[in-house]
Amino acid sequence: MVELVASLVILTIGLILLIAFRRALTRTQGGKILAFVALFVLPLASMRAGFNLHFQDTKSVSFCLSCHSMEVYGESLLLADEGHLPAAHFQNGRVDREHACFTCHTQYTLFGDMKAKMTGLKHLYVHYTGQTPDKIELYSPYLNRECLYCHTGGRRFEDLHEHDMASLVNNEISCMDCHGKAHDVANVPGAEKWKPSVQELLRSSR
Repeated sequence: MVELVASLVILTIGLILLIAFRRALTRTQGGKILAFVALFVLPLASMRAGFNLHFQDTKSVSFCLSCHSMEVYGESLLLADEGHLPAAHFQNGRVDREHACFTCHTQYTLFGDMKAKMTGLKHLYVHYTGQTPDKIELYSPYLNRECLYCHTGGRRFEDLHEHDMASLVNNEISCMDCHGKAHDVANVPGAEKWKPSVQELLRSSR
């Protein structure tokens, strides 16, 4: 994607320079079409490709943890205690490790991705205006829907929750009733961390 955006930008600049230094080209029908493509079509295509590139980047764990206030949440993914919910999901590959934050914190609705991005913009505003609260909390209760998006259909999960699936779907009981705190950030600093295997280190270096 980076190569595509760079190619579109270079092509756009090249064609604009060509038209600027050879204005006679625009006197012909083909030249007018070329000018239209160079001045309108390609810039719009470049903007869209660039926006999509950055939109995808904001789904990455590295982007989320680029804010200092989020660092402790990143550390919680590496806790040695597998009873810790985010650590268990992250370390066992139950979520895509490159997009772990977004996977669990987006809403699985029609406009879930867009809503998550708008919330992210609000986070950026708060971060850069120096209004970051001492205690970070969700804007609204975490719904079972986000957990069930991945876990529904899993044999172990459905066998375990055979008699309370309806209550989970209707949010009459919460997944967090059993799992407790998701990111127990108060106890993260100084806690024992998981050390990735050699295979994991090799994979991350590619």
